Amino acid sequence: MSNISDLFSLICLIISIIESMIGLLGNVTILAVSSASCIRSKILSSYDMIMIFLSLSRLFLQSWMMLDFFLSLFCEASYYEENLFVTFKTVFVFLNYSSLWFAAWLSVFYCIKVASFTQSFFIWLKQRLSSFMPWMLITSSLFSFVTSLPFSWDIYNVHNNFTTPLTMRNTSERRGTMKTSLLLLILLCNAGIALPLIMFVVSSILLIKSLWRHTRQMQNNATGFRDPSQEAHIGAIKSVFSFLILYITNFIALVLILSDAFLPFSIGEAICIAVMAACPAGHSMVLIWSNPKFREMPARILQHINCHVRTRSM
Repeated sequence: MSNISDLFSLICLIISIIESMIGLLGNVTILAVSSASCIRSKILSSYDMIMIFLSLSRLFLQSWMMLDFFLSLFCEASYYEENLFVTFKTVFVFLNYSSLWFAAWLSVFYCIKVASFTQSFFIWLKQRLSSFMPWMLITSSLFSFVTSLPFSWDIYNVHNNFTTPLTMRNTSERRGTMKTSLLLLILLCNAGIALPLIMFVVSSILLIKSLWRHTRQMQNNATGFRDPSQEAHIGAIKSVFSFLILYITNFIALVLILSDAFLPFSIGEAICIAVMAACPAGHSMVLIWSNPKFREMPARILQHINCHVRTRSM
């Protein structure tokens, strides 16, 4: 049974590395296109700003996860030394929190810019979004940093309590300490990511509701021909719904990992890691697929490669 578990964990790890590499390519594309757009226009728009923050945080996150995979596999003795382990897990928490916050702000941006609500507060937000967004992104980064710091104080002790056997002496006291430390970490985890989760879910639902209502109106006024605008709205609904599913799935996997719900190298932990590698990569791919500006760069690269291959084969 142990061999099957080890094999399954190894397969999940390989899948996670492949997913992380796909995510790296996707986020490099988003970062390059957004940066080039800012350089050409000489204006840093709110959308480009969010995409740069989001793609950078995910580039660092997925690179950090890949480094974490390799060290935990090939340098296990050094990896679980207190200072190195604490550093890796604290940075991991910070990058995850930042990524979740920036994805939430992207959802809020879509909702405010696209949704057609007539409430005065919504109109007020739409008019001031460009001035608020830089401060919101910076504040989110600082909040992520502050809420990730306490993990550096307790996470190593919690890990040791879970991975080393308890002796008969002071067993109940040590178990109580373990539960207290773990409960503190779970509360900190929820405090760090509950707010962006609420923001993401609420803004996504409002946007889907607005797009669906507008789509129904267009269907009622349709003349029988396929309306490109209607198809665009349906595509937008599918994209936002995909974002919502990926975000919630990533959130659940992160909570399970940070709360030490599974033993190290167990099947449950391996699945959570694979999910956490897949969701940011999937979100990046949907962003590229749903935005012609992002699709253009990979298309040009593929066209250039095809031309180069044909030239060499002639």
